[in-house]
Amino acid sequence: MIEDKIVMQEGESPAMRTAAERARKSFKYFWRELSWEYRRIIPSLGLAAVKVAFPTGQTGDVPEVEHMWINEIQFDGDTVTGVLLNNPQWFDSIKAGDAVSVPLAEIGDWMYSINGKVYGGYSIDVIRSEMSSSERNEHDQAWGLDFGVPGEVAVVPAQVKEKPGFLSGLFGKKTNVASADNEDLPEHAMSENMAEKMDKGLQDEPAFARSVDETGWTLLQRDAPAGNLAPVTLLVKHGADVAARNPKGESALDLARKMGWPRIVAFLDTVDILGNSNTVSHQTIDNRFEF
Repeated sequence: MIEDKIVMQEGESPAMRTAAERARKSFKYFWRELSWEYRRIIPSLGLAAVKVAFPTGQTGDVPEVEHMWINEIQFDGDTVTGVLLNNPQWFDSIKAGDAVSVPLAEIGDWMYSINGKVYGGYSIDVIRSEMSSSERNEHDQAWGLDFGVPGEVAVVPAQVKEKPGFLSGLFGKKTNVASADNEDLPEHAMSENMAEKMDKGLQDEPAFARSVDETGWTLLQRDAPAGNLAPVTLLVKHGADVAARNPKGESALDLARKMGWPRIVAFLDTVDILGNSNTVSHQTIDNRFEF
């Protein structure tokens, strides 16, 4: 079971601190991937987890914290919640299957896999970089995953083909991107591929664009922090209320700014300047973003 292989108690070396900082900085791409995974009828991800440091409450030879992974991730722009994947080795106040939550600023890593290829895993990359070739091969075989070349952390699947047609001007040319050091990676492939279907669906049922879920969040407030530009623009096009606030008092623009999605911020900023979404014409939006 992969759950048996994901407990780590590495010290806070400079390399690990840097890894954690990079993981937090790029978390938005992990959440974007999950936002689409939760839409899929057939799951695509083999694993999606976030690493959290849990205080052991112990002293002496016992580590102060135990690093473990959680899955079934949810995120509200501030707090990461999930389910603990395995039982702690150094304390017993929580167990596998327990719900846990932690501020985004305190996570230590994230990773997901598609077809056996790992994206993220910054702390794992540090550990693998310090192994010999044989140790690294043994480690990777135990996981049954492809972690790539040490020192190169993949963040999103490479997209090398520019898709012509609907919204091509909005997304621009895609490039083969390996790391999140580039802060403005291409739009998610599903965001582009589902745009026409979503546009038609919202045209048929425009009330859906203004719907609010059981927690008080609108669809626009969900897609903005997830970095999904096509859904954001189409929801606004079909009447989503840009000024709406979630229970924390945040608008979609606030959430996009917090997560650092420049294209979404630019779009919602423009709509905000022009006025409420109900008064912004479809032609204005189409012209602004070359639909």
